[in-house]
Amino acid sequence: MSSFQPLQSRYILPSFVERTAYGVKESNPYNKLFEERIVFLGVQVDDASANDVMAQLLFLESDDPDREIQMYINSPGGSFTAMLAIYDTIQYVRPDVRTICLGQAASAAAVLLAAGTKGKRMALPNSRVLIHQPSVEGIYGQVSDLEIQAAEVQRMRDLLESTLAKHTGRSKEQIATDIDRDKILTAEQAVEYGIVDEVLPYRKLSAMQQQS
Repeated sequence: MSSFQPLQSRYILPSFVERTAYGVKESNPYNKLFEERIVFLGVQVDDASANDVMAQLLFLESDDPDREIQMYINSPGGSFTAMLAIYDTIQYVRPDVRTICLGQAASAAAVLLAAGTKGKRMALPNSRVLIHQPSVEGIYGQVSDLEIQAAEVQRMRDLLESTLAKHTGRSKEQIATDIDRDKILTAEQAVEYGIVDEVLPYRKLSAMQQQS
């Protein structure tokens, strides 16, 4: 939960036209996922992406407060405060929020993965999860300013420890020890740690096993 990486080049997102009862409309994969109540967090966690995710969660709650929301995560993490905004919204909305990690859920994104509804937190087999202590950019200023910032960093760390302890079942003391350095977990290790509840099998493999 520190400085952001520079923007990377991205695959061009395809768009397509489909006919509806109201005429023709242009769409894209993200729109189609949203229609299925799937929120996709595939970028760094910052104020812009947090606002997008929160808006989707709040809309889906108003659309149907009793129907589950799925949130897919492939994110390197990012801003601690932006993460907290998404976290609070996940806890605030009435629908269960199923979280699924594909690729990675690192830093702030790992907290969001763990924040899903208990029993509905999942990861694909080759996913990785990374947790560590929050950090900030270089701090400059008067001694009094440095003291204020140091106290805020400690508050952030205490909050992170309490939040992870709440959702993993681990003690706050163990969390404190584990996040002193980067702790990287495989999907199976994330289950053991309590960040997710299960590793999802590949759909193709499951279908083949059912046919055999």
